[in-house]
Amino acid sequence: MNIGSIKQNESGIFMGRISTLAVAMTIALKPVHSTNPRAPRYEIHALTPGRTWVQVGALFELTSNNTGEAFLNGRIDDPSLSAPLQVSAFRQDDGSYNIVWQRAQKRRDVTSALGIKADEDPAPPFGADGSDAPAGVADDAGAADDGLGETTAPVEDATSRRGRGKRVAENA
Repeated sequence: MNIGSIKQNESGIFMGRISTLAVAMTIALKPVHSTNPRAPRYEIHALTPGRTWVQVGALFELTSNNTGEAFLNGRIDDPSLSAPLQVSAFRQDDGSYNIVWQRAQKRRDVTSALGIKADEDPAPPFGADGSDAPAGVADDAGAADDGLGETTAPVEDATSRRGRGKRVAENA
């Protein structure tokens, strides 16, 4: 989904806007000069309401495996955002860039291996009352199988406990 564009101004600085329902920002790209091949190509700076520039991300230059075309990829992050905004920028014929965004896809191989459908959450490992019994399993005495097996210890009844602990008055 196209969410903005960046064009080079008269000073040679790439500037543009990103607009979504929740985000509207003016951005500028600052070239990064580094000999490290893993360094980003640009830092992304955003204009604040106070008219100052703050760094909010970086763009790395990548090459498409299918077409061999170079494009920019990175993220914009700020404490005011609920999650980082993953963006890519594709160069146009006029030298500008279109900025696109796509929501990250859930990994199907992990969810299918766990037997979880992609559109449903797994059941929590506890019951609605907060007990350790899994959801949907009754927590009656011994009814929930905790995987520990049955006890071999003798079970005491009320008459065998009479001589221990506090003395109870028999004629109270």
